[in-house]
Amino acid sequence: MRADLPFAPPGMRIGLLGGSFDPAHEGHVHITEEAMRRFQLDQVWWLVSPGNPLKVHGPAPLEQRIAGARNLAKNPRILVTDIESRIGTRMTADTIAGLQRIYPRVRFVWLMGADNLVQFDRWDRWSEIASRVPIGVIARPGWRTPARFSRTARMLWRSRIPETRAGDLANSVPPAWSMINVPLNKQSSSAIRARAEGKTG
Repeated sequence: MRADLPFAPPGMRIGLLGGSFDPAHEGHVHITEEAMRRFQLDQVWWLVSPGNPLKVHGPAPLEQRIAGARNLAKNPRILVTDIESRIGTRMTADTIAGLQRIYPRVRFVWLMGADNLVQFDRWDRWSEIASRVPIGVIARPGWRTPARFSRTARMLWRSRIPETRAGDLANSVPPAWSMINVPLNKQSSSAIRARAEGKTG
């Protein structure tokens, strides 16, 4: 394995939380720690995305977002990583496939908010993602009911693991998914950016 990639022993249960983290905030920490506890994960890796260079209004520079996330994530079981930049992937399906090649005996779980489950069937190669890794869904304000009745939830209903057995998710053969209801935390990166722009504008 490459020296510039994180170490992960065989059998480790690792949650993957992708996003721009622009900026990282306490809401990210909140759902991460809830996911670790409820899905019984050993670690959660924050996959800080490189961003799209074609977008005029892209995220802040990767190094800046990585530094901010590491400053916030004090839990030693949260690993902030730019692994997508290192292995040269942008799309979630490619990232997961790449990680599984590098770590063939690690049990990865893809983590997402309930709002993302609602639109998951519009993701690039979403069915491939679901066939590769179990998916842990974290309920967020106003999205639990729409997520439960989303097209993806209906299509994968037979693969759903009840919330009472969420701890079994990492050891489940995909497709498998479970949605947990967590204490609500309404912080968002967009709201933080808007407040910062309001103060400096």
